[in-house]
Amino acid sequence: MTTQNIGLFKALAAKMNYLDQRQRLIAQNIANADTPDYRPKDLLPVDFGRVLGMASGDNILEPVATDPHHLPMTGEIPDPKSRKQKTTYEVAPAGNAVIMEEQMVKSTQVAMDYNLITSLYQKNINMIRTALDRGQ
Repeated sequence: MTTQNIGLFKALAAKMNYLDQRQRLIAQNIANADTPDYRPKDLLPVDFGRVLGMASGDNILEPVATDPHHLPMTGEIPDPKSRKQKTTYEVAPAGNAVIMEEQMVKSTQVAMDYNLITSLYQKNINMIRTALDRGQ
């Protein structure tokens, strides 16, 4: 049996793949910072609810409020995404919309997330190794 068959490791590998693709797009944005009329690209964030729904099949997983002090259910609170947000771009003298500082922050954030996922992967491998050593 390999770690590729374990759900947790599949999820970690998928997240690492997403972060790798996102870092490539950010690097493209930085490389095209002086290209006229270039618009920066980015990957959409992963919708955990959709992924969970696909993983559970037809079974709908919903939290149950077992105590009156629990947070209200989804239908009882307003959707924060319902507010309309303006899409504005700062335009550089070359006519493009790449903001170097923003791209560098995104790049650093992706690197930190990748390091976190790598650390989680290593820690879970070490837990399996520890469990196998004690079982003998």
